Amino acid sequence: MDSKLETSAPHFESVPAAAHSAEAFIAEKRIGERIRRLRLKRSMGLVELGRHTGLSASFLSQLETGRVVPTLRNLARIAMVFGRDLSYFFEPEPHPLFRLHRRSERVRLPQTGVDDPTYYFESLAYMVPDRQLDPYFAEFVPLRKNAEMRPHVHPGYEFLYLLQGELEIRHGDRTHALEGGDSVYFDAATPHAYRCTGSAPAVALIVTMHQVGPQPVAAPRPAAPAARSTASAPPPETEP
Repeated sequence: MDSKLETSAPHFESVPAAAHSAEAFIAEKRIGERIRRLRLKRSMGLVELGRHTGLSASFLSQLETGRVVPTLRNLARIAMVFGRDLSYFFEPEPHPLFRLHRRSERVRLPQTGVDDPTYYFESLAYMVPDRQLDPYFAEFVPLRKNAEMRPHVHPGYEFLYLLQGELEIRHGDRTHALEGGDSVYFDAATPHAYRCTGSAPAVALIVTMHQVGPQPVAAPRPAAPAARSTASAPPPETEP
């Protein structure tokens, strides 16, 4: 395998006069940075990587910082450790995800499914594709004393940080009072609802995470009588 790799090596590795161009090429591809990211992603130290590749920790450190120019043979050894193809180090790097959302571009939406909304929310990441979490800016308006708290559910988890005001949150059969500066993290698959308990609106940052945790194993239920029908559960809401 080594001989095959060396045969296909770029011309700059076999021509000393092109050493400067080789260094420039390596720097342009940021090969050292790519190796370091692969290593840290595996929580692997330089010594451990050295054991897998037969290269010294000192050499690997210099390689990651761009102080030495690697050969294709060394890159192949490193690539195999991380299950990558050699071409990984030479292909264009994908652009890191970055989306800026201006305040003026956000859209304020009311609570859905009700005539008298109890809160309004604005998505803070609506332009991010395939996002794994959804951050919101939410404003909860004061309610009448006899107004009902409308619970809802959705997969994953939810985090709420109360910026200002007074807010009551019901999670399952328990109710908790929050003040400005308080935060809460909970399983969003459990019915939950909010109520502004102050005279002024309560303002919060909410982050919903799509990851679904392990579900508890329920005890088997006895079979229902043939004459009984079961109603299907309502679909989860897409808002916080």
